[in-house]
Amino acid sequence: MLLDRFGRTATDLRVSLTDRCNLRCTYCMPEEGLAWLAKPDLLTDDEIVRLVRIAVTELGVTEVRFTGGEPLLRPGLVDIVARCARLEPRPRLSLTTNGIGLERTAGALREAGLDRVNVSLDTIDPEVFHRLTRRRRHGDVLRGLAAARAAGLAPVKVNAVLMPGVNDGEAPALLAWAMEHGYELRFIEQMPLDAQHGWQREGMITAGDILASLRTRHTLTPERLQERGSAPAERWLVDGGPYRVGIIASVTRPFCRACDRTRLTADGQVRTCLFARHETDLRGALRSGRPDEAIAGIWRTAMWGKKAGHGLDDPSFEQPDRPMSAIGG
Repeated sequence: MLLDRFGRTATDLRVSLTDRCNLRCTYCMPEEGLAWLAKPDLLTDDEIVRLVRIAVTELGVTEVRFTGGEPLLRPGLVDIVARCARLEPRPRLSLTTNGIGLERTAGALREAGLDRVNVSLDTIDPEVFHRLTRRRRHGDVLRGLAAARAAGLAPVKVNAVLMPGVNDGEAPALLAWAMEHGYELRFIEQMPLDAQHGWQREGMITAGDILASLRTRHTLTPERLQERGSAPAERWLVDGGPYRVGIIASVTRPFCRACDRTRLTADGQVRTCLFARHETDLRGALRSGRPDEAIAGIWRTAMWGKKAGHGLDDPSFEQPDRPMSAIGG
């Protein structure tokens, strides 16, 4: 098991497959992109599958989420999913994507064993999409969402970030659109993980702001059927249900006390927290011929050192050197 000093057990593994992306979202990276990881530094497909196997069979991981960058840019994605789906015990497999390319791959991913997808979409307006992402790919994302739903990658979740002065007034419209199409909408507070280090707490759209906006059109009732636990999203029933909307308030209402995540970057580094400033190298252990038991031990030691919280409210907080695209969502 992956235990830490505060009694938490990590059972949810986030695996970044690449730091590259085909969008240039303003809250993530500059228009010109970033200095991408060199190919020799990336984990190979075999190395990824081996580390997932160690996590599942030796360390008690039950959920695996493939992320990026944009994971659909990884040429071996379908085969990686298929190989991980054959592990015993079988982990639940999901994917976080911007949806570009999902139209042509959703069926193959489902057949390979992928259980569900999260698709990032911050607006239903193509022009606002272009302003946010610096690309005209809105239609590709919508078609990718439809393909995921048709393939049975359910529930199809849509993740939206609201930015001041850009799409901050769209919360009710996004909710109406998601309800119409049967997608589960989750708003995510903007986090200090942009490559430009331009995040400002004073200007961010908070969970409270989002709730106030949604309540101008809907009655929201906190879902009480189950405790939030380690789930990042707080959920509300919309107009009495059955539809639910979630808000991930990582900044203003963090869930650190029950966090159950461990993270693996595309170049084989373990991160105990999204905001960690320290990483533990597993790629070197793999390539030096260390056995599974030794790699599992390194991983356990890394997680034992996990901090109690991300420290965003601490005046000494420093943003991680790596941006979100290099960490994995």
